[in-house]
Amino acid sequence: MALAFASSDHLTLGVEEEVLLVEAPSRRLADVADCVLAELALPDTLAAHEAYASEVELRTAVCRTASEARRELQLRRDAAAKAAARAGAELMAAGLHPTAEYGDVELVDAERYRRLDELVGGLVRRTPECALHVHVGMPDPDSAIRALNALRDNLPLLQGLAAASPYWFGFDSGLASARFSIVRAYPRRGVPRAFRDWAEYAEVAAAVSAAGDFEDDYTFIWWDVRAHQRLGTVEVREMDAQPSLDDACALAALVHGLAARALDEPPPREHPHHEAVAESSFRASRDGIDATILHEGRLAPLPEVARATVESVRGHAREIGSDAALDGVERIVREGGGAARQRAIVAADGMEALLDRLVRETQGAPCPS
Repeated sequence: MALAFASSDHLTLGVEEEVLLVEAPSRRLADVADCVLAELALPDTLAAHEAYASEVELRTAVCRTASEARRELQLRRDAAAKAAARAGAELMAAGLHPTAEYGDVELVDAERYRRLDELVGGLVRRTPECALHVHVGMPDPDSAIRALNALRDNLPLLQGLAAASPYWFGFDSGLASARFSIVRAYPRRGVPRAFRDWAEYAEVAAAVSAAGDFEDDYTFIWWDVRAHQRLGTVEVREMDAQPSLDDACALAALVHGLAARALDEPPPREHPHHEAVAESSFRASRDGIDATILHEGRLAPLPEVARATVESVRGHAREIGSDAALDGVERIVREGGGAARQRAIVAADGMEALLDRLVRETQGAPCPS
């Protein structure tokens, strides 16, 4: 496959968010993605199916800054909310639907998802799950690997900041991100190794594709961060979808800044072991903002790591125009993260109040204080 790196300006930004469709007013999953996408009438580059008929993926155009990406996503959400309303549905941006029943799933009738069903069996028929994906444009393949390795080392931080799916199947999972553990059951998910260069990455990806019998489509490799050579980007894949666009924008700005720093500064002589990063990512998924995670060879409180990392990338983010949005990371830390906010709502007012809040926040309606 031809590589698309350097096909456009490097360090451009693209954001994709998977969003649930729910019935109004019951807030049960609504299998109306076909209707919503037909009503939207946007190209696949801006709105498309995901595996589930109760889910759509909204996408920005190629952007230069995180704030521009936020404006793009606001346009997509506004249009999708109107289209969903005409189908009797509403939007809910959440890693998992908090009360959906196990097996309440209808797959989209398309070749990719029929093949997915064959590749992973019943795993895909448990419950829909929604992620926030952030792409950063790369100038060449080896720069892509430098950025990939740097983002890989910071996956626990990104995971903990984004953790916002504490409920599954109507119960508190005991995790800040239950979605994290749901998707870990799939093959080819999780933290990749650190790669020496593009040649090693391509060799490993080819071997995995051959072993899985999908040599014709590398996008069935779902590592938490991967190179997307067809788009010429590095893609961070495994953050929970965020009901708040401000939170999504802050996370995108942090990814943008980390990628910029990776290209501006010499790479570290050594990267943390794959197994250590994976363990730290689990701790972040379990405890969210309250986690202690691996940072510079030691365990440190996630808020401390977040503040230190933001300061270390701020100058790089300023050069690419994403520094203002980066301030949102401090707000996420200060407010305790999405999982804590959701639990507080349920404790005060019950699960129905949480479902209402998720829909209102996703669709930009005023939320009760």
